[in-house]
Amino acid sequence: MNTAKPVVLITGASRGIGKATALKFAREGWHVAITARTQTEGQQHDYQVPTRDGKTLPGSLASTLAELQRWDSEALAIPMDLLDPASVDAALDAVLARFGRIDALVNNAVYQSRQLNAPFMELDSQEWARVLQAYVVAPHQLTRRALRVMLEQGSGAIINVSSGAGEADPPLPAAEGGWGVAYGAGKAAFSRMAGVIATELGDAGIRAYSVNPGVVATEALKATIGDDGELARRLGANAPELPAAVIYWLASSTDTQSWQKCTVQVPEFALDGDTLRTPTKDAS
Repeated sequence: MNTAKPVVLITGASRGIGKATALKFAREGWHVAITARTQTEGQQHDYQVPTRDGKTLPGSLASTLAELQRWDSEALAIPMDLLDPASVDAALDAVLARFGRIDALVNNAVYQSRQLNAPFMELDSQEWARVLQAYVVAPHQLTRRALRVMLEQGSGAIINVSSGAGEADPPLPAAEGGWGVAYGAGKAAFSRMAGVIATELGDAGIRAYSVNPGVVATEALKATIGDDGELARRLGANAPELPAAVIYWLASSTDTQSWQKCTVQVPEFALDGDTLRTPTKDAS
């Protein structure tokens, strides 16, 4: 067990923001543990969003792990499903068994389904239950257990990848491309977690952040709007490397205390090569 380097656990790292974030931490010398449902390319699951031609989204734990192993850090891939509480506990158990500690937890994994953004009158109670489990109960379960370890260590960072859908009404009805009440409500509840943690545990060495990545050109976005890039450009979509850099900065820097108890808006940042350009923080 090597504990000389800090350890990060990133959920939902088979593709998109999670994968880019895992690679960023690995490049910076952290030990990286990743989770996702999809262990191998093309694996089928209940409640998943296909590409526009009906195929599974590209990306898997195995492919991310292969890229992580190019860097001089240990990497651990762990299957985890937000809808399976036992797998959530098993994921943290695996991290602690391998590394003996956890210095940062990035709650990035999301539940997706065809019903997630159903119009209000079409949303059923079963979908509500799945959203509550995946967006609220599972992250609380994982974060609470990670915090117990961090409190014993005397330090740690929680970074929750949220969404503007949890803070604003949709610009369009769900049937016309806006988000539905289940997704918005799930993200709204999730967005409240970091501020509460910072308020209650900040004096014990814990930092917690809520991050809105904005529109990001991920595989899931391309599955929804196409991969020709035109709509993504009109929406101002950023590459996953930008939120990854912001997440790493929040986790690794102790000078980010003032970015707690607010939503960190990733589109306000910029990448200049490997340098992250940070906006001026309002002292108020």
